[in-house]
Amino acid sequence: MLKHKFLTTSIALLSIGMLSAQEQEQEKSLYIKGNALLAPIGVINIGLEKQLTSKITMQGDVLASPWKSFAGHELQYYSLSLEGRYYFNEAFKHWYVGANIGVASFVLQKWNYWKDVPYINDRNEVFLKSNLYQKGVSFMIGVTGGYQFKVSDRWNVDVYATVGSSSDFYKGYDRTTGQRYDVAQKYNKSGEILPYRGGVMISYKLK
Repeated sequence: MLKHKFLTTSIALLSIGMLSAQEQEQEKSLYIKGNALLAPIGVINIGLEKQLTSKITMQGDVLASPWKSFAGHELQYYSLSLEGRYYFNEAFKHWYVGANIGVASFVLQKWNYWKDVPYINDRNEVFLKSNLYQKGVSFMIGVTGGYQFKVSDRWNVDVYATVGSSSDFYKGYDRTTGQRYDVAQKYNKSGEILPYRGGVMISYKLK
């Protein structure tokens, strides 16, 4: 009887161990992806998404907008982003949420500086607002929501958006003279809650 129980227990433990080993040895998918929404305007956004478990993935991506001038406005923007994702169904399938962190370097003109109106700083210096632009860095943390679906054995479409906090450190310049229009000795600082990532990623399964 004791021998029978020992044999049964051994077989059960061995089966559990084999199942665990098989799960660990299961191939974890890897996708390379590009943002189809930004590509038509010459903004490059590519990434890699790696499966960690049956429902969790990790994605890293880079974005490069090399425009010294786009529609008359500075738009040089370079960012790195890292994101953990949890899929409610299974990895790379349907709805997910994610936690995102990112860092960016920029030379751009904020949208609220596009009008040809006077800008007066704290030293009573007068500038034309549409001639002003900003140069600096951003640190971002946010929450992502998205939906990914399969279109073939190797191709997926990933629709997503990220909203979060952006902490910016920048200097402001006049385009015509190169003079700083702001009065800060070093950097201006600002913090905003805003959408800072998004698009439609076309994904290809590498393995």
